Amino acid sequence: MSPDSLAASAASAVAAGAHEVRVHPRTPCGRTSLSPRVLGPVLTSLRAAVGAAGAGTTAGRPVRVATAMSAEPDAERRPERIRSWVSLPDLVSVDWHEPHAEHLAAALLSRGVAVEAALRPGTDGPARFARSPLAPRVARVLASAQGPATGSGPAAARSVALAVGLLAEIGRPGGVPLLLHGVESGAWPVLRLARRLGLAARIGLEDTLRLPDGTWARSNAELVAAAVAVAY
Repeated sequence: MSPDSLAASAASAVAAGAHEVRVHPRTPCGRTSLSPRVLGPVLTSLRAAVGAAGAGTTAGRPVRVATAMSAEPDAERRPERIRSWVSLPDLVSVDWHEPHAEHLAAALLSRGVAVEAALRPGTDGPARFARSPLAPRVARVLASAQGPATGSGPAAARSVALAVGLLAEIGRPGGVPLLLHGVESGAWPVLRLARRLGLAARIGLEDTLRLPDGTWARSNAELVAAAVAVAY
């Protein structure tokens, strides 16, 4: 949870093959936060550990931050938090189904921070994003195959079906890059699907606590190493 522990985990993940780092900055008591006093030290530690570049640059390992409502429950206050940042991440995920998502994305873009539009099945996020004038300006779409995976058969197969349906729903808006990921029992099957489709993918303890063989993962780095070795 501390900046130093996040940086150590990130450095190990990069050494294992990660091309990018996603973090949830946290207060000392463990609550996720968008406060500049919390974000700043995390970015400083991460960039020292993995050689990440500052916002708007291309060298190094990009640092991505999530902005879900769990980090700031007051949706109207989140753009204010963005405007108060001193240190800027390279990329910020915006959950498009959450209230005031466009205002949040606009605040990030006005500060020169790249936006990743996070879209989930079973929400109005994909439809809202399709209508948004900001859609052509996002750097990437995060297709998050998590939600009510209904139907018969193994949970992993249902997760893949959920991912396929989500991809069909959102298409490839303006040729924007896509990152596809699943969670829990669907994390590895969806990662394999992403590789087969030539899409970016992600893995980490946020998504699953288990390796492809079902054993417990000891670290983000162990998950990344397994993802690098995953066959198509």
